Amino acid sequence: MLTDRSKVVVKKEMTLTERLYLPAIVGGILITIRHFFRKSATIRYPEKKREISDIWRGQHVLKRDDEGAERCTACGLCAVACPAEAITMVAAERKPGEEKLYREEKYASTYEINMLRCIFCGLCEEACPKEAIFLTDRIIETDYTRKGFVFGKDKLVEPVAERVDVTKRQTKDVLDFKKHKEYSHNK
Repeated sequence: MLTDRSKVVVKKEMTLTERLYLPAIVGGILITIRHFFRKSATIRYPEKKREISDIWRGQHVLKRDDEGAERCTACGLCAVACPAEAITMVAAERKPGEEKLYREEKYASTYEINMLRCIFCGLCEEACPKEAIFLTDRIIETDYTRKGFVFGKDKLVEPVAERVDVTKRQTKDVLDFKKHKEYSHNK
């Protein structure tokens, strides 16, 4: 023997009640009956909505500047910072006459986020030097196909008429910095 810790196993005969499994069945029924009288943990979603934190991370939005031009310059820092590798983009050069559409000479011609891969960590918004991407408090709609969860610029870019408020996601220092228009970033 390798060790002197041996244990003798004795096959003990089961009693009549143990063979009938009655104590186990009665115990299971009692647990089930106790659950009937507890408060339900389920929230009936369409009728009731759960309270969500102010800094909750939901659907992404690609922001526009004050003139309505897209802020994203397709630098790729958000895609590099994403631990789930959910962001893909293709950069393109701005053509003459598109100055009102895009803020810089380089822009993202395609920008996609795979919401099934995204872990909503917020690293993309921290990495963005132009403050182009933010996570909002909007809940992502459900779908039956995987293709419906790959969000392109059609779902991500904020509409010109309907601006998305992201001030809850920004710190007091960032909001104070944005008040200084002499910095090129804030123009």
